[in-house]
Amino acid sequence: MKKRLIPALAGLLFVTTAHAQQHVSKVTPSLKFEKQTIAAESYESVAVFDVNNDKIPDLVSGAFWYEGPAYFKRHYIGPVKQYGEYWDDFSTIPFDVNGDGRMDYITGGWFGKTLVWKENPGNDNEWKEHIIATPGNIETTRSWDIDGDGVPEIIPNTPNDPLIIFHHNKATGEFTAHKILDRKSGHGLGFGDVNGDGRVDIIIPEGWVEAPAAPFTAPWTFHPEFNLGTASVPVIVTDVNKDGLTDLIAGQGHDYGLDWHEQKKDVKTNKRTWIKHVIDPYNSQYHTMAWADIDGDGAEELVTGKRYRAHNDHDPGSDDPCGIYYFKWNGESFTKQVISYGSKGAGLYFGIYDLTGSGKKDIIVAGKDGLFIFYNKGNK
Repeated sequence: MKKRLIPALAGLLFVTTAHAQQHVSKVTPSLKFEKQTIAAESYESVAVFDVNNDKIPDLVSGAFWYEGPAYFKRHYIGPVKQYGEYWDDFSTIPFDVNGDGRMDYITGGWFGKTLVWKENPGNDNEWKEHIIATPGNIETTRSWDIDGDGVPEIIPNTPNDPLIIFHHNKATGEFTAHKILDRKSGHGLGFGDVNGDGRVDIIIPEGWVEAPAAPFTAPWTFHPEFNLGTASVPVIVTDVNKDGLTDLIAGQGHDYGLDWHEQKKDVKTNKRTWIKHVIDPYNSQYHTMAWADIDGDGAEELVTGKRYRAHNDHDPGSDDPCGIYYFKWNGESFTKQVISYGSKGAGLYFGIYDLTGSGKKDIIVAGKDGLFIFYNKGNK
Protein backbone atom coordinates (compact mmCIF):
# COMPACT_ATOMS: atom_id res chain seq x y z
CA MET A 1 0.00 0.00 0.00
CA LYS A 2 2.84 2.42 0.77
CA LYS A 3 4.19 2.08 -2.75
CA ARG A 4 0.76 2.89 -4.13
CA LEU A 5 0.64 6.14 -2.18
CA ILE A 6 3.99 7.41 -3.41
CA PRO A 7 2.70 8.60 -6.84
CA ALA A 8 -0.05 10.67 -5.21
CA LEU A 9 2.46 12.32 -2.87
CA ALA A 10 4.82 12.93 -5.74
CA GLY A 11 1.97 14.63 -7.56
CA LEU A 12 1.53 17.06 -4.69
CA LEU A 13 5.25 17.82 -4.76
CA PHE A 14 5.04 18.37 -8.53
CA VAL A 15 2.23 20.87 -8.09
CA THR A 16 3.96 22.71 -5.26
CA THR A 17 7.09 23.09 -7.37
CA ALA A 18 5.06 24.34 -10.32
CA HIS A 19 3.40 26.95 -8.12
CA ALA A 20 6.75 28.09 -6.75
CA GLN A 21 8.05 28.74 -10.25
CA GLN A 22 5.19 31.04 -11.22
CA HIS A 23 5.38 34.80 -11.02
CA VAL A 24 3.24 36.19 -8.21
CA SER A 25 1.22 38.22 -10.73
CA LYS A 26 0.06 35.00 -12.40
CA VAL A 27 -1.17 33.29 -9.24
CA THR A 28 -4.94 33.14 -8.82
CA PRO A 29 -6.27 32.13 -5.38
CA SER A 30 -7.68 28.61 -5.50
CA LEU A 31 -11.42 28.07 -5.35
CA LYS A 32 -13.16 26.77 -2.27
CA PHE A 33 -15.91 24.16 -2.51
CA GLU A 34 -18.61 23.00 -0.09
CA LYS A 35 -19.49 19.32 -0.40
CA GLN A 36 -23.09 18.07 -0.15
CA THR A 37 -23.97 14.37 -0.13
CA ILE A 38 -26.99 13.61 -2.32
CA ALA A 39 -27.10 9.81 -2.38
CA ALA A 40 -25.05 6.69 -1.73
CA GLU A 41 -26.19 5.21 -5.04
CA SER A 42 -23.37 3.86 -7.19
CA TYR A 43 -24.44 5.05 -10.64
CA GLU A 44 -21.56 6.64 -12.56
CA SER A 45 -23.39 9.30 -14.54
CA VAL A 46 -25.31 12.45 -13.63
CA ALA A 47 -26.77 15.39 -15.54
CA VAL A 48 -28.41 18.65 -14.55
CA PHE A 49 -31.66 19.71 -16.20
CA ASP A 50 -35.18 20.88 -15.34
CA VAL A 51 -37.24 17.68 -15.16
CA ASN A 52 -40.56 19.11 -13.96
CA ASN A 53 -40.49 22.47 -15.81
CA ASP A 54 -40.50 24.57 -12.64
CA LYS A 55 -37.45 26.52 -13.89
CA ILE A 56 -35.30 25.00 -11.12
CA PRO A 57 -32.47 22.64 -12.11
CA ASP A 58 -32.80 19.03 -11.01
CA LEU A 59 -30.30 16.15 -10.93
CA VAL A 60 -30.79 12.96 -12.95
CA SER A 61 -28.67 9.92 -12.13
CA GLY A 62 -29.39 6.26 -12.79
CA ALA A 63 -32.81 5.15 -11.59
CA PHE A 64 -33.67 8.44 -9.87
CA TRP A 65 -34.01 12.18 -10.25
CA TYR A 66 -33.49 14.58 -7.37
CA GLU A 67 -35.69 17.64 -7.14
CA GLY A 68 -34.04 21.04 -6.83
CA PRO A 69 -33.22 23.27 -5.15
CA ALA A 70 -32.59 21.11 -2.05
CA TYR A 71 -32.01 17.81 -3.95
CA PHE A 72 -33.38 15.90 -1.00
CA LYS A 73 -36.64 14.67 -2.54
CA ARG A 74 -35.99 11.66 -4.77
CA HIS A 75 -38.22 10.44 -7.64
CA TYR A 76 -38.05 7.04 -9.32
CA ILE A 77 -37.32 6.96 -13.06
CA GLY A 78 -37.25 3.23 -13.66
CA PRO A 79 -35.05 0.15 -13.40
CA VAL A 80 -31.42 0.07 -14.54
CA LYS A 81 -29.77 -3.28 -15.23
CA GLN A 82 -26.83 -4.14 -12.99
CA TYR A 83 -23.83 -6.25 -13.97
CA GLY A 84 -21.61 -6.88 -10.97
CA GLU A 85 -20.42 -3.49 -9.72
CA TYR A 86 -21.63 -1.73 -12.88
CA TRP A 87 -24.96 -0.21 -13.80
CA ASP A 88 -25.58 -0.27 -17.57
CA ASP A 89 -26.08 3.49 -17.60
CA PHE A 90 -22.93 5.19 -18.89
CA SER A 91 -24.22 8.66 -19.83
CA THR A 92 -27.04 11.13 -19.12
CA ILE A 93 -27.51 13.40 -22.14
CA PRO A 94 -30.46 15.83 -21.83
CA PHE A 95 -32.46 15.78 -25.08
CA ASP A 96 -36.14 16.50 -25.76
CA VAL A 97 -36.41 13.67 -28.27
CA ASN A 98 -40.16 13.77 -28.94
CA GLY A 99 -40.46 17.57 -28.86
CA ASP A 100 -43.16 17.68 -26.18
CA GLY A 101 -41.44 20.38 -24.12
CA ARG A 102 -40.30 17.95 -21.43
CA MET A 103 -36.64 17.06 -21.23
CA ASP A 104 -35.81 13.40 -21.83
CA TYR A 105 -32.32 11.91 -21.75
CA ILE A 106 -30.10 9.50 -23.68
CA THR A 107 -27.97 6.76 -22.20
CA GLY A 108 -26.55 3.35 -22.99
CA GLY A 109 -24.10 0.83 -21.61
CA TRP A 110 -21.27 -1.56 -22.20
CA PHE A 111 -23.06 -4.75 -21.32
CA GLY A 112 -26.37 -4.29 -23.10
CA LYS A 113 -24.68 -2.75 -26.18
CA THR A 114 -27.80 -0.61 -26.61
CA LEU A 115 -28.29 3.14 -27.04
CA VAL A 116 -31.63 4.28 -25.58
CA TRP A 117 -33.63 7.37 -24.72
CA LYS A 118 -35.84 7.63 -21.67
CA GLU A 119 -39.07 9.54 -22.02
CA ASN A 120 -40.00 12.11 -19.39
CA PRO A 121 -43.68 11.40 -18.52
CA GLY A 122 -44.31 14.77 -16.90
CA ASN A 123 -45.44 13.13 -13.65
CA ASP A 124 -44.17 10.57 -11.17
CA ASN A 125 -44.81 7.59 -13.43
CA GLU A 126 -41.90 5.50 -14.69
CA TRP A 127 -40.03 6.82 -17.71
CA LYS A 128 -40.57 4.72 -20.84
CA GLU A 129 -37.39 3.43 -22.46
CA HIS A 130 -37.01 3.61 -26.26
CA ILE A 131 -34.25 1.83 -28.19
CA ILE A 132 -32.29 4.00 -30.61
CA ALA A 133 -29.78 1.39 -31.83
CA THR A 134 -27.47 -1.44 -30.81
CA PRO A 135 -24.07 -0.12 -31.92
CA GLY A 136 -21.97 -2.42 -29.70
CA ASN A 137 -20.24 -2.12 -26.33
CA ILE A 138 -20.76 1.52 -25.29
CA GLU A 139 -17.95 2.92 -23.13
CA THR A 140 -19.98 6.11 -22.75
CA THR A 141 -21.86 8.50 -25.05
CA ARG A 142 -21.48 12.18 -25.86
CA SER A 143 -23.38 14.73 -27.96
CA TRP A 144 -22.08 17.42 -30.31
CA ASP A 145 -23.61 19.56 -33.03
CA ILE A 146 -21.74 18.13 -36.00
CA ASP A 147 -23.69 19.80 -38.82
CA GLY A 148 -24.28 23.19 -37.15
CA ASP A 149 -28.09 23.06 -37.24
CA GLY A 150 -28.44 23.75 -33.51
CA VAL A 151 -29.41 20.17 -32.66
CA PRO A 152 -26.65 17.94 -31.26
CA GLU A 153 -25.81 14.60 -32.79
CA ILE A 154 -25.39 11.57 -30.51
CA ILE A 155 -22.04 9.79 -30.72
CA PRO A 156 -21.38 6.69 -28.58
CA ASN A 157 -17.80 5.63 -27.92
CA THR A 158 -17.81 2.00 -29.04
CA PRO A 159 -14.19 0.80 -28.71
CA ASN A 160 -14.78 -2.57 -30.37
CA ASP A 161 -16.96 -1.30 -33.20
CA PRO A 162 -17.05 1.35 -35.96
CA LEU A 163 -17.63 5.03 -35.24
CA ILE A 164 -21.29 5.95 -35.81
CA ILE A 165 -23.07 9.30 -35.58
CA PHE A 166 -26.79 9.34 -34.78
CA HIS A 167 -28.63 12.27 -36.33
CA HIS A 168 -32.00 13.33 -34.93
CA ASN A 169 -34.88 14.16 -37.29
CA LYS A 170 -37.06 16.84 -35.68
CA ALA A 171 -40.03 16.05 -37.88
CA THR A 172 -40.20 12.34 -37.07
CA GLY A 173 -38.40 12.22 -33.73
CA GLU A 174 -36.30 9.33 -35.06
CA PHE A 175 -32.53 8.91 -35.19
CA THR A 176 -30.64 7.87 -38.32
CA ALA A 177 -27.24 6.19 -38.12
CA HIS A 178 -24.26 7.38 -40.17
CA LYS A 179 -21.11 5.26 -40.09
CA ILE A 180 -18.11 7.55 -40.63
CA LEU A 181 -15.25 5.16 -39.91
CA ASP A 182 -15.33 1.48 -40.76
CA ARG A 183 -12.84 0.25 -38.17
CA LYS A 184 -12.70 -0.17 -34.40
CA SER A 185 -13.15 3.19 -32.71
CA GLY A 186 -10.90 2.55 -29.71
CA HIS A 187 -11.21 3.92 -26.17
CA GLY A 188 -11.58 7.69 -26.36
CA LEU A 189 -13.59 10.35 -28.16
CA GLY A 190 -13.31 14.09 -28.78
CA PHE A 191 -14.85 16.81 -30.95
CA GLY A 192 -13.50 20.02 -32.45
CA ASP A 193 -12.03 21.77 -35.47
CA VAL A 194 -8.54 20.29 -35.83
CA ASN A 195 -7.51 21.84 -39.16
CA GLY A 196 -9.21 25.23 -38.93
CA ASP A 197 -11.74 24.75 -41.73
CA GLY A 198 -14.72 25.57 -39.52
CA ARG A 199 -16.03 22.00 -39.39
CA VAL A 200 -16.31 19.67 -36.39
CA ASP A 201 -13.82 16.83 -36.63
CA ILE A 202 -13.80 13.78 -34.37
CA ILE A 203 -10.88 12.50 -32.29
CA ILE A 204 -10.32 8.81 -31.62
CA PRO A 205 -7.24 7.37 -29.88
CA GLU A 206 -5.24 6.63 -33.03
CA GLY A 207 -5.94 9.83 -34.96
CA TRP A 208 -8.57 12.31 -36.04
CA VAL A 209 -11.39 11.96 -38.54
CA GLU A 210 -11.81 14.97 -40.81
CA ALA A 211 -15.35 16.17 -41.44
CA PRO A 212 -16.49 16.85 -45.01
CA ALA A 213 -18.76 19.72 -45.97
CA ALA A 214 -21.71 17.30 -46.05
CA PRO A 215 -21.11 15.19 -42.92
CA PHE A 216 -23.98 12.73 -43.48
CA THR A 217 -23.49 12.03 -47.18
CA ALA A 218 -19.81 12.57 -48.03
CA PRO A 219 -16.93 10.40 -46.77
CA TRP A 220 -14.83 11.38 -43.77
CA THR A 221 -11.01 11.22 -43.92
CA PHE A 222 -8.97 9.46 -41.23
CA HIS A 223 -5.59 10.94 -40.23
CA PRO A 224 -3.56 8.46 -38.12
CA GLU A 225 -1.27 11.11 -36.61
CA PHE A 226 -1.01 10.06 -32.96
CA ASN A 227 -1.86 7.40 -30.39
CA LEU A 228 -3.57 8.61 -27.22
CA GLY A 229 -3.80 5.20 -25.51
CA THR A 230 -6.91 4.40 -23.46
CA ALA A 231 -7.99 7.99 -23.85
CA SER A 232 -10.57 9.92 -21.88
CA VAL A 233 -14.10 10.64 -23.04
CA PRO A 234 -14.06 13.37 -23.97
CA VAL A 235 -10.68 14.32 -25.33
CA ILE A 236 -10.66 18.12 -25.07
CA VAL A 237 -10.06 19.90 -28.39
CA THR A 238 -8.91 23.50 -27.86
CA ASP A 239 -6.06 25.91 -28.58
CA VAL A 240 -4.27 25.57 -25.24
CA ASN A 241 -1.32 27.91 -25.88
CA LYS A 242 -3.22 30.40 -28.10
CA ASP A 243 -0.91 30.00 -31.09
CA GLY A 244 -3.76 29.63 -33.58
CA LEU A 245 -3.50 25.84 -33.83
CA THR A 246 -5.88 23.43 -32.13
CA ASP A 247 -4.38 21.19 -29.44
CA LEU A 248 -5.67 18.13 -27.56
CA ILE A 249 -5.98 17.31 -23.86
CA ALA A 250 -6.31 13.62 -23.04
CA GLY A 251 -6.32 11.59 -19.86
CA GLN A 252 -5.70 7.88 -19.56
CA GLY A 253 -9.00 6.26 -18.63
CA HIS A 254 -7.40 3.03 -17.44
CA ASP A 255 -3.78 3.91 -16.71
CA TYR A 256 -1.63 6.69 -15.28
CA GLY A 257 -1.37 9.99 -17.11
CA LEU A 258 -2.88 13.31 -18.13
CA ASP A 259 -1.28 15.22 -21.02
CA TRP A 260 -1.82 17.90 -23.62
CA HIS A 261 -0.71 17.40 -27.18
CA GLU A 262 0.51 20.52 -28.96
CA GLN A 263 -0.20 20.78 -32.67
CA LYS A 264 2.66 21.93 -34.89
CA LYS A 265 2.37 22.52 -38.61
CA ASP A 266 5.11 22.91 -41.20
CA VAL A 267 4.21 25.98 -43.26
CA LYS A 268 6.02 24.63 -46.33
CA THR A 269 4.74 21.06 -46.38
CA ASN A 270 1.52 21.52 -44.34
CA LYS A 271 2.57 18.41 -42.42
CA ARG A 272 1.04 18.24 -38.96
CA THR A 273 2.90 16.87 -35.91
CA TRP A 274 1.97 16.62 -32.24
CA ILE A 275 4.20 17.27 -29.21
CA LYS A 276 3.17 15.62 -25.95
CA HIS A 277 3.38 17.72 -22.76
CA VAL A 278 2.82 16.16 -19.35
CA ILE A 279 0.15 17.71 -17.11
CA ASP A 280 -0.05 15.10 -14.34
CA PRO A 281 1.69 11.70 -14.56
CA TYR A 282 0.97 10.76 -10.94
CA ASN A 283 -2.73 9.86 -11.03
CA SER A 284 -4.58 7.18 -12.96
CA GLN A 285 -8.07 6.70 -14.43
CA TYR A 286 -8.60 10.20 -15.78
CA HIS A 287 -11.64 8.85 -17.61
CA THR A 288 -13.73 11.99 -18.12
CA MET A 289 -13.16 15.73 -18.10
CA ALA A 290 -14.60 19.13 -18.97
CA TRP A 291 -13.20 22.43 -20.24
CA ALA A 292 -15.08 25.23 -18.50
CA ASP A 293 -14.51 28.58 -16.82
CA ILE A 294 -15.25 27.78 -13.18
CA ASP A 295 -13.38 30.67 -11.54
CA GLY A 296 -15.02 33.42 -13.59
CA ASP A 297 -11.87 34.93 -15.07
CA GLY A 298 -12.94 34.40 -18.69
CA ALA A 299 -10.54 31.53 -19.33
CA GLU A 300 -11.43 27.84 -19.22
CA GLU A 301 -10.04 25.41 -16.68
CA LEU A 302 -9.61 21.66 -17.09
CA VAL A 303 -11.91 19.86 -14.63
CA THR A 304 -11.29 16.14 -14.16
CA GLY A 305 -10.40 13.47 -11.62
CA LYS A 306 -9.65 9.85 -10.94
CA ARG A 307 -12.59 7.53 -11.56
CA TYR A 308 -13.27 5.25 -8.59
CA ARG A 309 -12.87 1.54 -9.48
CA ALA A 310 -13.00 2.09 -13.24
CA HIS A 311 -12.21 -1.59 -13.88
CA ASN A 312 -12.88 -2.50 -10.27
CA ASP A 313 -9.37 -3.31 -8.96
CA HIS A 314 -7.72 -4.24 -12.28
CA ASP A 315 -6.30 -0.90 -13.49
CA PRO A 316 -2.86 0.52 -12.62
CA GLY A 317 -3.27 2.77 -9.59
CA SER A 318 -6.77 1.52 -8.84
CA ASP A 319 -6.18 1.61 -5.09
CA ASP A 320 -4.53 5.05 -5.08
CA PRO A 321 -6.63 7.77 -3.42
CA CYS A 322 -9.39 9.25 -5.59
CA GLY A 323 -9.71 12.92 -6.30
CA ILE A 324 -11.42 15.67 -8.28
CA TYR A 325 -9.22 18.51 -9.54
CA TYR A 326 -9.09 21.53 -11.76
CA PHE A 327 -6.01 22.49 -13.73
CA LYS A 328 -5.34 26.12 -14.61
CA TRP A 329 -3.27 27.20 -17.59
CA ASN A 330 -0.83 29.96 -16.58
CA GLY A 331 0.46 30.72 -20.07
CA GLU A 332 3.23 28.15 -19.90
CA SER A 333 1.91 25.09 -18.08
CA PHE A 334 -0.99 23.69 -16.08
CA THR A 335 -1.14 23.93 -12.29
CA LYS A 336 -3.27 21.55 -10.25
CA GLN A 337 -5.88 22.61 -7.69
CA VAL A 338 -7.82 20.23 -5.47
CA ILE A 339 -11.62 20.17 -5.36
CA SER A 340 -11.75 16.91 -3.37
CA TYR A 341 -9.04 14.45 -2.39
CA GLY A 342 -9.20 10.97 -0.93
CA SER A 343 -12.95 10.41 -0.76
CA LYS A 344 -14.56 11.09 -4.17
CA GLY A 345 -13.79 10.24 -7.78
CA ALA A 346 -14.95 11.74 -11.07
CA GLY A 347 -17.20 8.95 -12.42
CA LEU A 348 -18.02 8.59 -16.11
CA TYR A 349 -20.19 11.63 -16.85
CA PHE A 350 -20.48 14.67 -14.57
CA GLY A 351 -22.12 18.08 -14.64
CA ILE A 352 -20.90 21.66 -14.27
CA TYR A 353 -23.77 24.01 -13.53
CA ASP A 354 -24.65 27.06 -11.41
CA LEU A 355 -27.27 25.38 -9.24
CA THR A 356 -27.95 28.32 -6.92
CA GLY A 357 -27.87 31.30 -9.29
CA SER A 358 -24.78 32.63 -7.53
CA GLY A 359 -22.89 33.17 -10.78
CA LYS A 360 -20.44 30.45 -9.77
CA LYS A 361 -20.39 27.06 -11.47
CA ASP A 362 -20.79 24.04 -9.20
CA ILE A 363 -19.51 20.51 -9.82
CA ILE A 364 -21.99 17.60 -9.69
CA VAL A 365 -20.38 14.16 -9.67
CA ALA A 366 -21.72 10.60 -9.54
CA GLY A 367 -19.77 7.36 -9.23
CA LYS A 368 -19.46 4.04 -7.49
CA ASP A 369 -18.53 6.17 -4.47
CA GLY A 370 -21.83 8.10 -4.43
CA LEU A 371 -23.54 11.21 -5.78
CA PHE A 372 -22.32 14.60 -4.55
CA ILE A 373 -22.55 18.31 -5.24
CA PHE A 374 -19.48 20.49 -4.76
CA TYR A 375 -20.81 24.03 -4.38
CA ASN A 376 -18.41 26.63 -5.73
CA LYS A 377 -17.80 29.24 -2.99
CA GLY A 378 -15.35 31.33 -5.01
CA ASN A 379 -11.77 32.26 -4.11
CA LYS A 380 -12.27 34.98 -1.51
